[in-house]
Amino acid sequence: MNVYLSSLGCRVNQSEIETLTRRLAAAGHTIVRDPTQAHICILNTCAVTAEAERKTRHMVRYLARTNPQAQIALIGCYATLRPRESADLPVKWIIPNDQKVHVVEIATGENEEKGTTHSPFAAIAGMRTRACVKVQDGCDHHCTYCIVRSLRGPSRSRPVADVVAEIQSLVAAGYCEVVLTGVNLGAYGHDLATQDNLVTLIEALLADTDLPRLRLSSLEAWDIGLDRDGMRLFRLWENARLCRQLHLPLQSGCDRILQRMGRRVTTSDFARIAATARAAIPGLALTTDIIVGFPGEDGGAFRASYDFVAEMAFARLHVFPYSPRPGTPATRLPDPVPAAVLAQRAQAMRDLGTKLSEQFRRQFIGQTLEVLWERQKGTIWSGWSDNYLKVVTHSPLSISLHNRITPTHILCAENAHLVGKVCNPVGVPTDD
Repeated sequence: MNVYLSSLGCRVNQSEIETLTRRLAAAGHTIVRDPTQAHICILNTCAVTAEAERKTRHMVRYLARTNPQAQIALIGCYATLRPRESADLPVKWIIPNDQKVHVVEIATGENEEKGTTHSPFAAIAGMRTRACVKVQDGCDHHCTYCIVRSLRGPSRSRPVADVVAEIQSLVAAGYCEVVLTGVNLGAYGHDLATQDNLVTLIEALLADTDLPRLRLSSLEAWDIGLDRDGMRLFRLWENARLCRQLHLPLQSGCDRILQRMGRRVTTSDFARIAATARAAIPGLALTTDIIVGFPGEDGGAFRASYDFVAEMAFARLHVFPYSPRPGTPATRLPDPVPAAVLAQRAQAMRDLGTKLSEQFRRQFIGQTLEVLWERQKGTIWSGWSDNYLKVVTHSPLSISLHNRITPTHILCAENAHLVGKVCNPVGVPTDD
């Protein structure tokens, strides 16, 4: 059976769709990249914002229009939040988050063999060189704007041994990088009877797998802190296999708004953690999420947020205009921001993000970065450094860089990427 899979939203959704892809391939189904060739289309959906919901509906209608004969499975957060609206879409199956584990048997009518999910498997043609692996799901926090807690349930973690086994299978299949994902990754292990936490998980993965590169997806600043465990986490970056990137969602650079959001951090706390991380991890890419237009964000609050973001010099910003989510406390807060003002602030923050990203990239001109090469277009290859910078290089058609990690000398910055030359084994740029 031909199956097309797609995901909207966060890296947790992406990791789930990648796991489904591997499970379906292991069960003998053919994974296709063109929905017109599919018998079944599976869409993992997002509902974190109204825009995410709109994209979900648009994607379902696109799939139905593109391939009217295909049966569509709508899974994930939109299916959980909007079951009635989902039933009005041209889908056969509506599978909420608590039934996601049964997607393969529901959509194919077949029972998986025991152990299929994490057994060794062959790499799937055309798949990326990085794999996202979900190690934690759910959230116990109470941010006033966020609906994820009600959609995903309480925090729960996978055992360390289970994660190690899956990642070793991925290494055996040829993957060079794994991204650890979770709805609240920093809470990993809090629900386990063992003494394991995120630090012990990373230590086990670095000690017990042959994975060339390990990357973390997103951590809350308050899950790091500057206590003994927080400093122990930073020391893990002494191992060069751990990618030099930290995504710490800030959401606002104004303390008054952070308090209204129910965020358990102040700007001064955040700044201390960021400074300590950068001191411990030279070349660190510190990235973040920012919400603009939260209720009560007046001009002064936005300016404070904008200035703090500029001061933090993030390597990348993900900017979200505030979107009221049903049932969340923020919907009851006074002083909403007019739509036109919200749009202006979002654009201003995105423009700042573009400027900061360029400043961060340019620091590495003249340096040598380790790059994992992923895609080829003619003689041009593109890939990602360990600190999440996009790099392109020229390579003869006779030489494949796919899924290779090479030292690459950075020559210049162009547009939103860096241009480099692959170095030879002794670290000198090649003449190709």
